[in-house]
Amino acid sequence: MKVNAYAVQEQNGKLIPYTYELGQIGVEEVDVKVTYCGICHSDLSMINNEWGMTEYPLVPGHEIVGEVIAVGSAVKNVSVGQTVGMGWFSGSCMSCSSCMSGDHNMCDTAEQTIVGRHGGFADHVRGHWSWAIPIPEGMDSSKVGPLFCGGATVFNPIVIAGVQPTDSVGVIGIGGLGHLALKFLKAWGCEIVAFSSNPNKTEEILAMGATKVINSRDPKELETVRGKLKFILNTTNVDLDWDAYLSALTKKGKLHTVGAVLEPMKIPAFSLISGDKTVGGSTVGSPELTKTMLEFCARHDIYPTVEEFPMREVNEAMEHLKAGKARFRIVLKN
Repeated sequence: MKVNAYAVQEQNGKLIPYTYELGQIGVEEVDVKVTYCGICHSDLSMINNEWGMTEYPLVPGHEIVGEVIAVGSAVKNVSVGQTVGMGWFSGSCMSCSSCMSGDHNMCDTAEQTIVGRHGGFADHVRGHWSWAIPIPEGMDSSKVGPLFCGGATVFNPIVIAGVQPTDSVGVIGIGGLGHLALKFLKAWGCEIVAFSSNPNKTEEILAMGATKVINSRDPKELETVRGKLKFILNTTNVDLDWDAYLSALTKKGKLHTVGAVLEPMKIPAFSLISGDKTVGGSTVGSPELTKTMLEFCARHDIYPTVEEFPMREVNEAMEHLKAGKARFRIVLKN
């Protein structure tokens, strides 16, 4: 099958029309006709080879929504005509201890949708049936794409940390990831402190569910929540005053990062020891976790706040993201 896509041919390059052939479909694979694809900051990181693992030409796009148009002979739980989504992963071995334990996202040989293969800035994409996750009936396909990466990324830590509806929690960085964390935690029933460096977002942040907004650049404001938060989720990719956030945790509190902070995180040992505090991190969740998240979103009518661009304007959309103007996720429409 011929695939029409947009690809970058070199580091920091522009996306240009690109075609390639998909061979015969595998017995456990599905082909998806892409209707929408979200843009994630990870797409930009891969375009610029920030993580040193990009292979060119690269077709980015890993927040994919579309219709299943073909299935292999051994595919389970997915059928032609279904609307599905696919995120950062497009396959896993289904036999290692991680997969057999339900942690398919931790599979050592997991196939990543835009690493060593082509993603969803295209009219078709292929993947293993287990990662082609059916979208609950009635959900808006034009908005659901970012849930498959950004949504799962911030939903997973809430589950991992065992966050309770009675907890006071914090979210650092109210952007593409953070605004979804706010919406999830509001529906969870939590009291939420949002840490933001942009005062222009304050009213918007409160409207999305934050109980309080703190200027993350003001040490005095950070002091006002000292010892009050059971769980803090960092969604930024920059170095911060980690000790200040550890000080905001209650005893046995948890600081969890999903932001890909490139510098080593300076964590003072005594800030952990003195209160039995922990620091953790995670990737997107398993297929089952993603299904649970989608059901939660359907139940509470949760969607990312999105801006839509036609697929042909993918470069304009990427520039919009790079300029920090996205409010709060960008979706490309085929």
